[in-house]
Amino acid sequence: MDYCPHTSDDIAQMQSLIGISTLDELFADIPEQFRIKQIPDVPGALSEMETLSVLNGLAGKNNLTRLTLTGAGAYHHYIPAVVGHLIGRAEFYTAYTPYQAEISQGILQSIYEYQTMIARLTGTEIANASMYDGASAMAEAAVLCAKMSDRKKIIVARSVHPEYRKVLKTYSWANGYVVVESDYAPSGQIDMNELQRELDDQVAAVIIQSPNFFGVLEDVAPAAEVAHQKGAMLIAGFTDGTSLGVLKPAGASGADFVVGEGQSFGNPLNYGGPYLGIFAAREKFMRRIPGRLVGATVDKKGRRGFVLTLQTREQHIRREKATSNICSNEALCALAAGIYLAALGKNLKRLAELNIDKGQYLKNKLLELSGWKEVFSAPVYNEFVLRCPDARKVNEKLKQAGIIGGYDLQRDYPELENALLFCATEMISREDIDKVAAILR
Repeated sequence: MDYCPHTSDDIAQMQSLIGISTLDELFADIPEQFRIKQIPDVPGALSEMETLSVLNGLAGKNNLTRLTLTGAGAYHHYIPAVVGHLIGRAEFYTAYTPYQAEISQGILQSIYEYQTMIARLTGTEIANASMYDGASAMAEAAVLCAKMSDRKKIIVARSVHPEYRKVLKTYSWANGYVVVESDYAPSGQIDMNELQRELDDQVAAVIIQSPNFFGVLEDVAPAAEVAHQKGAMLIAGFTDGTSLGVLKPAGASGADFVVGEGQSFGNPLNYGGPYLGIFAAREKFMRRIPGRLVGATVDKKGRRGFVLTLQTREQHIRREKATSNICSNEALCALAAGIYLAALGKNLKRLAELNIDKGQYLKNKLLELSGWKEVFSAPVYNEFVLRCPDARKVNEKLKQAGIIGGYDLQRDYPELENALLFCATEMISREDIDKVAAILR
């Protein structure tokens, strides 16, 4: 929105109302020696026209590439025009929390439909609306498992997104829980032997991701089985939601919680946010999960209606009884996801198949290059890891051609020297892939 500054009369009225004669009186509690009189290197005020000129000049420096081969938790998918058109409507775009159900039926219904679609995609009974992002959704699920079981230990696969693991460790540290990382096998999947050695009666949750950070598909059912044998719960994560169009839902494979990033569902990359945290669970955890649930009901005339059914967050109940301190949700991003999924419908499966095909074609073309080798043996979705002669030179060569290359895994996995994580979505054509191979050849 445009910035409209207060006039001198506005400021004088406010000062009179609160009983001060100068703005400096607002800072009377700050000792004089600590007050900054002037800030160096800050230019003087500009007019609105001059300000727009400066900002447009800065925006013009953005060099947006047409082609990206990087995924690693944020994915370049096509967003149908209907998504932007509908979320831009004033009744959606400006809406906050739908506290008054009688005048918020539209936004409540959209959240209800979103919850329903997410529950079906993840193979669970319930989904909330919603979390900040995939990382916070995963951490909230882990802390919830520890609270419910009164256990202190959380096992997370090392093949889970590195940034998600960092957020998990922060949450766990704040709550006094211990996080143990379980390594990956040569296949790229979690090492089941190591997992079983780590599992004991103090483990509250086991966390895996499928497709994991390497793009590798995890076998959820065996991990769930060994976790349950020790009384622990299984949390299954994901970062590219389009994979749910073809993969067996983690909830149907025994996962207690399914959490992930919903950015792939109609939300742009947008320099890292805002994104959408997806949180789905078994019905028995309904009163323990963070966030809110919208439910369907009937009014006294028998007409269908929607209400906020459960609101187990500290904004609504006594803080010590809250399940989370998250006081908001990504409602507009969730709405975009709901519209996106409704628009695609059964075509989500075809979209997922396109991603598999494009990823496989890119991988095969790169493996034709001299010195390039596959790192992991397990099946992948649309991301994969290849070892090349010199990762830095590869990405520099692609950058010179205006292409964002693969994600250098050595920054997070020191043992994976010269290993690049590549991603191909429906946005990449066969000609694009052939061009990449030709550049690197």
